[in-house]
Amino acid sequence: MFDFVIPFIILILVVVFIHEYGHYYFARKYGVGVSDFSIGFGKEIFGFNDKKGTRWKFCLIPLGGYVKFFGDRNVFSQAEQEELLKKYNKEDQKKLFVTKPLYQRTLIVAGGPLANFLLAIVIFSGIYMFVGKDFTPAKIEEVSIESPAEKAGLKKNDIITSIDGNKVQSILEVSMFINTGSSEKIEIKVLRNKNEITLFAKPNIVDGKDTFGNSIKKRIIGIKISPVNNEFNKQKLGPATAIYYSFKEIWFVIKTTMNFIGSLFQGKGDTSQLGGPIKIAKISGQVIEFGLLAFLSTVAYISISLGLINLFPIPLLDGGHLMFYFFEKILGRPLKQKTQEGFFRIGLFLLLSLMVFTTFNDLKDWGVF
Repeated sequence: MFDFVIPFIILILVVVFIHEYGHYYFARKYGVGVSDFSIGFGKEIFGFNDKKGTRWKFCLIPLGGYVKFFGDRNVFSQAEQEELLKKYNKEDQKKLFVTKPLYQRTLIVAGGPLANFLLAIVIFSGIYMFVGKDFTPAKIEEVSIESPAEKAGLKKNDIITSIDGNKVQSILEVSMFINTGSSEKIEIKVLRNKNEITLFAKPNIVDGKDTFGNSIKKRIIGIKISPVNNEFNKQKLGPATAIYYSFKEIWFVIKTTMNFIGSLFQGKGDTSQLGGPIKIAKISGQVIEFGLLAFLSTVAYISISLGLINLFPIPLLDGGHLMFYFFEKILGRPLKQKTQEGFFRIGLFLLLSLMVFTTFNDLKDWGVF
């Protein structure tokens, strides 16, 4: 277990620092005072004050972070505007978050998730430019008898070109697209004798293991694939092309996540796949054994997930603040403080419930239950 601690702390420190720096950057850009920049919660372990009066600190519980703006009552940027204006002089009022125009507050709040997406772009682009991206076509080498693939009409030597609308550009993507799908039947397009054919396979759901030996539910259709002409094709990309494929990867993660959440609401998703900090710690420790590139890729994926989750319209998250700003734009005024506090209580309940559920899943995965 302790083998996971250092990789986990490094991963969390990176993605959380980048997220909070996104908020900090736009706050400074628009003249908002920042009193605290914290990595972690709880008791401060160490820290320092910069020339602008911001307290940069590391706290005991490294499971998040926050940027506290000048004049805020708490780390959730709650403050009654009328009370603040009475409390501070005109010079200090210019540094208050609540007095800034709506578009500036929106960018400050959205800056965290945007920074997470930017980090993923930098990591993916760097890998694609300096290491390369695989573009090996996927050829079906074998179709199991009585398998979903055989029933669907897939044949040996078919070249897979698309899965559930996702263009297959690498042999490495076949398993990923099949297992991240949520539809009852998988749409598979193959190239056969220079003709593209569309087929539908209903996958079998089986208990299996991932690359690290963790128990997961796998969707299988009964095929073995191999590179066309038994040759792998990895190409180093130019900056523009690398950035393009980085955006594609981010979009795929977002789309897959939203489809999974949709399947949960429909009662079709596997809730056992939901995990929290313990699962992330376990994965980070396992991934580091595969080398730096695998770890960096994991940092990118976790960063995307953190940015996306924070955009959910749940009070206490960045998306909750953005939801309030949407109402403010429609109503022409901010929501009353008591209304916001009511939403915050609901958000706190939802987040605590999710935390308890994912922690239970994590401990169950560890064999505690």
